[in-house]
Amino acid sequence: MPAELNPYAAPQANVDDVLDGANSEAEAIRREHIKHEASIKSIGTLYYLGGGLTTLALIVALFAGLSGNGIKALEFVPILIMLAMSVGMLYLAYGLRGLRPWARIPTALLAAIGLLGFPVGTLINGYIMWLVLSKKGRLILSREYVDIVTATPHVKYRTSIIIWIFLGLIALLIVAAIVVPLFSRR
Repeated sequence: MPAELNPYAAPQANVDDVLDGANSEAEAIRREHIKHEASIKSIGTLYYLGGGLTTLALIVALFAGLSGNGIKALEFVPILIMLAMSVGMLYLAYGLRGLRPWARIPTALLAAIGLLGFPVGTLINGYIMWLVLSKKGRLILSREYVDIVTATPHVKYRTSIIIWIFLGLIALLIVAAIVVPLFSRR
């Protein structure tokens, strides 16, 4: 008669955590490029934020104009063009967040336009162009890297505590910039 099974006992099978050659190579590539990947995804998040806020503002402007005295044709056309551009930016954000290969060239073109915003826009958009046009950026926004990401879902980017503190301070400054003027009115 066999011994009673203990559901709480440690496993008796010999389990080796051995990676095959392809997965270990894919994991090495992913670990080497994970910071660059996270930076490209963060640009996608910024594009989501910018495109979403712009779309929301334009929809509000469109409905405010329609409910008011009416929108003249000269005002209606630019609003529709800006609305189409902001929806395009949202689609581009989707491509960057998903590391889609087609997102590289439109991002570079949008960043090239953003270079005209001297001095801050030039710095930020120059960095964006470097992210997507560099050797690492070309690899990350390629079909091969999509396969690498699929093969290594366990490799994750960990944001340092310093960055979280910095983002928290920025959020507090933004809230203060909004709240302080509201309560300082007399």
